[in-house]
Amino acid sequence: MNLPILYLRLVKFPHVAICMFLCFALSCSNSDMEDPNDVQDSQEDPTNDGNESGGNEESEPNTCTDPGSFIFGEKDGLVSVEFENADFSGDWELKTEEDGFSGEGYMVWSGTQYLGQPGNGLAQFRIQIENPGTYQFLWKSAVTIGNSGSDHNDTWLRFGDADDFFAQNGNSIVYPKGSGKTPHPAGATSDGWFKIYRSGNDLGFKWQARTFDNNAHNIFVTFDAPGIYTMEISARSSGHAVDTFVLFKEPIEQSAAISESSQPSAITCDN
Repeated sequence: MNLPILYLRLVKFPHVAICMFLCFALSCSNSDMEDPNDVQDSQEDPTNDGNESGGNEESEPNTCTDPGSFIFGEKDGLVSVEFENADFSGDWELKTEEDGFSGEGYMVWSGTQYLGQPGNGLAQFRIQIENPGTYQFLWKSAVTIGNSGSDHNDTWLRFGDADDFFAQNGNSIVYPKGSGKTPHPAGATSDGWFKIYRSGNDLGFKWQARTFDNNAHNIFVTFDAPGIYTMEISARSSGHAVDTFVLFKEPIEQSAAISESSQPSAITCDN
């Protein structure tokens, strides 16, 4: 519009001038205001510590170093434990002189022989069973004194809180004295303990665990429910060296249970 004409109209009609001024002012004001929905919050969320996973920290690694608090976990029907991973009383010694051991070494009883007196030179292994059933017990042991496979070849074993602890050879099943069950094996047994021997004049480390003199029976233990059970050992013959033990149940074969490729059971800690 021609400016002189606009001026005349504004002078003649002052209310029009006022309306035009107000519209212009409001238009400028709105153009300068920011939409609050478009403004980014520059403050950090005080609950966000920079961890996109929601602030949950990774669990601390297992740093348990006290063998007295170790719990060995069964997995898929197998328990595999280095024998040195326990608190030993008495004259047990950790050694490495013999060939064929695994882990840090093997344990040897170097004290008095307790051929008829279990309960001396004790150690315990706590085992977490997830898959109940009947497991066979085996350990890898050696004779380190003399040259006879029938001397210095055994150690006491007990599973006092298991649902059954027995030895079997075919249809013959025997129980330790003091278990409340019969019959008992020929040879030493007392207060729920079996003596567990290895035989043969191949004195180095081998997998074998038997009881019953001159009628070798293999060793079995039954756990009826998941839970933590305690395996106990007690010194018997001096010079008997034990390196590793396993517990396994069907369908696991003995060859798989004792394979060098078999991994030791996971250890958790009872703190």
